[in-house]
Amino acid sequence: MRSLLAALKNNNVLISDGAWGTFLHERGLQPGECPELWNITHRSDVFAIAKSYIDAGADMILTNSFGGSPSKLEHYGLQDRAAELNKAAAVISREAAGVDHFVLGSIGPTGVILMMGQVSEKVLFDGFCLQADALKEGGVDVICVETMSALDEACLAIRAARESTGLEVICTFTFEKTIIGEYRTMMGVSPAEMVQAVKDAGASIIGTNCGNGFDQMIEIVREIRSIDPITPILVHANAGKPVFQDGKTVFPETPERMAAKVQDLIKSGANIVGGCCGTTPAHIKGLVNAIRVH
Repeated sequence: MRSLLAALKNNNVLISDGAWGTFLHERGLQPGECPELWNITHRSDVFAIAKSYIDAGADMILTNSFGGSPSKLEHYGLQDRAAELNKAAAVISREAAGVDHFVLGSIGPTGVILMMGQVSEKVLFDGFCLQADALKEGGVDVICVETMSALDEACLAIRAARESTGLEVICTFTFEKTIIGEYRTMMGVSPAEMVQAVKDAGASIIGTNCGNGFDQMIEIVREIRSIDPITPILVHANAGKPVFQDGKTVFPETPERMAAKVQDLIKSGANIVGGCCGTTPAHIKGLVNAIRVH
């Protein structure tokens, strides 16, 4: 395993991958079907997605394990296969990445709300430990707790990953701008509240993903930097704010438009830049060209 923190110490800006779910659906994943099961049933498709981002020039790729916690997999009756599916996800991305690129083990929200008493903290913690252990066994370098909105769940996932694997942990939250112009998660968490809580829990890289394009991400990163000038920040931005056209969701920002804004995002304080919903290998290649020519 390699240290992502060490790679960032040379003041390099590193480039991550783009959307996964979009391409799983393009390759035939049906609504209501478990994406993580594809690590077994459609391995070549998952590998092709991972490899496409490496070929585009990304320094790191995620794993197809976003919904791989036992609590999330229970919706499909697959909770007993959590370790198998997460390890398979890591092995696929490790194979695509080779030894000279980073693999980030993706851990997303479980879909349950702790404050509502839907599940105990111990059940969630143990589930996150199982997921993180399997990702490490499959070969990831770092755990990426992503798309979070609640501090209690995010901190449980970070602590579980740190205590069970000893790997570096990234944590990203998803923010939306309120009617009074503040950024908050759907659970009411501000960027400032996120920063201190996740760092205290053991995250060594912080950030934001999904929900926003580069314009909004620049504002969020500036807010984070106003209270934390040091901790590395990862941004996985959408290809612009989604719009609904002709019965489907469309992401308006082309690779050229995203690439044109990336230097402003870096100047605001981002250290790792990649994509989320609507981004493609072409978007990542555009970011590679825009960043590495400077």
